[in-house]
This record gives sequence, structure tokens and C-alpha cells, in this order.
Amino acid sequence: MTDLQKRTLLKVAALTAVASAALVGCGKKEEPAPAPAPAPVASAPEPVKPEPLKIGFAYVGPVGDGGWTFAHDNGRKALEAEFGDKIVTSFVENVPESADAERVIRDMAGQGNKLVFGTTFGYMEPMLKVAAEFKDVKFEHATGYKQAENMRTYDSRTYEGAYMAGVIAGKMTKSNTLGVVASVPIPEVIRNINSFTLGAQSSNPKIKTKVVWVNTWFDPPKETEAATSLINGGADVLFQNTDSAAVLKTAEAKGKRAFGWDSDMTAYGPKAHLASAVINWGPYYIKATKEALDGSWKAGEGSHSWWGVKEGAIDIVSIAEDVPADTKTKVEEVKKGLADGSFVIWKGPLKDSAGKEVLAKDAVADDKFLSGINFYVKGVEGKVPGAK
Repeated sequence: MTDLQKRTLLKVAALTAVASAALVGCGKKEEPAPAPAPAPVASAPEPVKPEPLKIGFAYVGPVGDGGWTFAHDNGRKALEAEFGDKIVTSFVENVPESADAERVIRDMAGQGNKLVFGTTFGYMEPMLKVAAEFKDVKFEHATGYKQAENMRTYDSRTYEGAYMAGVIAGKMTKSNTLGVVASVPIPEVIRNINSFTLGAQSSNPKIKTKVVWVNTWFDPPKETEAATSLINGGADVLFQNTDSAAVLKTAEAKGKRAFGWDSDMTAYGPKAHLASAVINWGPYYIKATKEALDGSWKAGEGSHSWWGVKEGAIDIVSIAEDVPADTKTKVEEVKKGLADGSFVIWKGPLKDSAGKEVLAKDAVADDKFLSGINFYVKGVEGKVPGAK
């Protein structure tokens, strides 16, 4: 092959390669652009958690009194266990039944408490005054009888526990003389003294009851002095309507018998202790708080709750081992009857200590009668302070 022919073949090959490359380039597909990242999905806002209901308690005594205030504070703790973080509770103890009560209750309302419990009779007027100023606050007053549009009252039928204690006392006394250390002469306390006596008479018609008034709810030295006076006067079984365990302690020290009151006081005088008439405030406090939370809470004239054995508010516990079996059975029968309504404590015929008939035969006392008692029943010595 000549040189000319070789050069011609090489040129043709080069042109062919260039053309092939061009054809390949024209047929090349472009890579698609990456898809845009999806926009983040907005999450739904979490629901706003409601603020807890703030609840305040005003106590007349210390929470460690072992009796009345201790029982109320157990009710407050029952609230916390029931409602958890839906509520926040607080308390002020040792609030006297005086102008100081008004200051404390007003402070509670001013600090954002929307439900306030005042736990003694003497807070009635101060609480009414504060309730008139804080219309958006719900007020609950224990043992009182005055209500307002944002204040109602509640109580426990402590006289039922007093009667059951009396059933035991009448059987256990050897001297037939019972002693009562009483706080202040209001119907609530007089009713308890009488009910205790009626219970004792059902076991032992021979008994008589002596009373010493200390004119205060919580004063252990005064309670001790009163208990000692009763023992010196022949009483060998003591009962009380005061708030500390001083009466039971005195009985223990002097070899006599006594009862716990408002709370189980066994530990304060295990040898002297016959039983404890206790109050469980938890059921009512739970009911009232539930109503405040769900908007069904109502007050106004006549808004009063009075709970007893039937509602689980009153009981008698820790009955001593040496109490006879038949007496224990009788107490259980009374308790069952109070729960189902088949037994009534205040039923005629009934006379006062002066011999005047206060309930005719087969007549049953209504709550109005019970709320206004200002006399001693037959068997209680002396006269009610201030009574005509």
C-alpha cells in the first residue's frame, strides 16, 4: 500500500471516531435533579395542663395533738392521695378562735387558695366576713350553722361515737361513776356528754356522769387537771370532748380507764385505753374537693352536711381485749343499726336532769332538736353552764 493510501485510511478512521463520539454525546441522558426535602410536619401543640386547685386548711390546734386536728390533717392527706397533682394543699395550725382567725383565713384566700376549710366552731364569724370579700373562693366551715352564697357548713355525728363509747363505759365501770372532761358549752359538746351517758345507761342503769368544763379545745395541762379532779371525785372511767390525749394519759398514770377521742389514741395509754371514738374526715373532704374540681360545688342557705356511721365518718376502734364479748357484740349491733337506720339514739321517752320530759314516748329527735340541745339528760350531775 502506498503512503498516500495509508494516510487516507488514517484520516477516515479519525473522522469516524470523532463522529461516533459526537453521536454518543448527543444521546447521553442527564441525571434528574434531586427532589426537594419534604417540609417538616408541624406537631400539634400539647394541651395546656390546668393549674392545680389550691386548698387551704385552718386548724385550731397542732397537727400532732393526737385527736381533733390530727384527724382533720389525716383527711387532708387523704385528699392528696385521692387527687394527686390536681390539687395542692397547705395548712396553718394553732389558729385561735379570735380575730387572728380572720387574718389567717384572709391570707389563705389572698394567696390563691380557691377552697378553704375552717375546722372549728369559733371560725364561723371570721370566715363569713372573709367569704363576703372573696366571692371567687369556696369556703367550708366545720361544726357551724351559718352559710353564705360561697360558704357552706359540715359536721360529723360525733354523738354516735360517744354513745358507743358509753355502752362500753357502763359495763366497765366499777364505781358506777363516769367522768367527762368537756371543752366549751355548745350544743355539739352537750350532745356528746348526753349521748355518752345514754349509751352507758343502756348497759348499766345505775351510772351517773360528772362533768368538768375547761373552756378550751386544746390545753393539756387544764385537761390533766380536770381529769385528776374527776378521778378524785370517784370517776373510774373517763371520757372527753377535748383535743389532746391528756385525759387518757392521766387515766393511765392513775390506774383508771378512759377513751380516745377523734383519733385512735391507744398508744398514749395502752393499759387505760378502752376504745377510741374516731372521725374520718376523708370522705367529706374528697366529696367537697371533687365538686370544686368538676364545678358542681354549691353553697347558700341550708347547705349543710352532717355525716356519721352511715357515711363512714364515725367509728369506734381498738376496743380493749378485756371488754366482755357480749358488750362488743352490742356495740357492733348499735353500729350496724346506725348505718342502716334501724337504730336511733335520741328516742323518747326521755327526761332532762331536772326530770322534765324532753322527748315523748316513741318520739325521735330530728336534726333541729339535736342541734339546739342545751340541757343534761337524767344521770348527768349539775347544770349546763349558762343554761336557765
